[in-house]
Amino acid sequence: MKRSNILLVAAGVAAALLVLSWAFAPRALEVETAVVTEGPFEATVDEDARTRLRDRYVVSAPLAGRLDRIVLREGDAVAEGAVVATLTPVMSPLLDERSLRELRARLEASQAGVERATARVGGAKVTVLQARNEARRSEELARQGFVAPTKLEADQLAVLAAQKDQDAALAERHVAVHDAEQARAALGAVQRGGGPAFVLRAPVAGRVLRVLQASEASVPLGAALLELGDVARMEVVAELLTTEAVRLQPGQPVHVERWGGPGELQGRVRMVEPGGFTKVSALGVEEQRVRVLIDLTSPVEQWHSLGDGYRVGVRVVVLAQPHAVQVPLAAVFPRTDASGMAVFVLDGGRARLQPVDVAARSATHAWVRKGLAAGAQVIVYPPAATADGVRVRARVSQ
Repeated sequence: MKRSNILLVAAGVAAALLVLSWAFAPRALEVETAVVTEGPFEATVDEDARTRLRDRYVVSAPLAGRLDRIVLREGDAVAEGAVVATLTPVMSPLLDERSLRELRARLEASQAGVERATARVGGAKVTVLQARNEARRSEELARQGFVAPTKLEADQLAVLAAQKDQDAALAERHVAVHDAEQARAALGAVQRGGGPAFVLRAPVAGRVLRVLQASEASVPLGAALLELGDVARMEVVAELLTTEAVRLQPGQPVHVERWGGPGELQGRVRMVEPGGFTKVSALGVEEQRVRVLIDLTSPVEQWHSLGDGYRVGVRVVVLAQPHAVQVPLAAVFPRTDASGMAVFVLDGGRARLQPVDVAARSATHAWVRKGLAAGAQVIVYPPAATADGVRVRARVSQ
């Protein structure tokens, strides 16, 4: 065989071997990657919630009589002391002793309510004074470096909570005095054997929530006529699992979202109710839940369109870290030897198994305390074939 033919055959065999080696060589695994970032991290408890008025007042008939038609409608604003309904007493020909005793007992109960509300106002004032004294002591100790800033912030929030409780106590005393006046007037009208029309006035300034008896009619003693409330005093009620609620404390920040308006609202936990209850989930599972009361701290002008009983979403912050290395949750997985968590890092076209120390998790990211640095690329949703040292190729977004 000629030398040129031998060279051609050898070249053909070499080319065939190269084609076969390329055809059967393992391909790089296509993966999706994400960049490790560093920034603020928040671990939250997420749940659906609803709004409700902190205080609502039901205006009822202090005596049996003929009710004139109520012209107010739902949403109408009323001033404190404004006339909301008019009753014309209708006395029976024979007034029995039992009716008189009932009216006298109602008057005595109303007067006792005034005394109880007055005592609560006094207790609230003492609580405000104690909270202010504690806050002043904390401010002095904080300036000297003996108290942590969180203790000072908690004492300042306690002053605000005590002040709000005092305002609520004053409002309750005002309502109690109003009820006593109505009971006294009703008893006087019965004892006089009738009288002129009796007007019912709004105990507080606010808006009409519901008109329970709009048409003219004869109403009995104690019949509910309409419901009032101050829509500027709104709170959010979330029903959380008891296992999650135990991590909450008054004063913790809350993000209110999915409320229908732009952006998100801010709030703070006011109270975790001490008693839980059983609730059946949509899947038929019995859950132990507890109500968490949240005050809105965003300006009223921002959420003035919110009403009573509106649905919102809340994220209660249980952990906040200003500077934290974060990776998507989809990149973190447990190690096969059950010794902790790990991620796959993209290193020179190959996947490298990297153990990590996960400090906390949010709904979308994990805070990595050790094992990663900001700027590294990790594999998210790693395929089953991914292993340490396997050749990988980052998927190109379309």
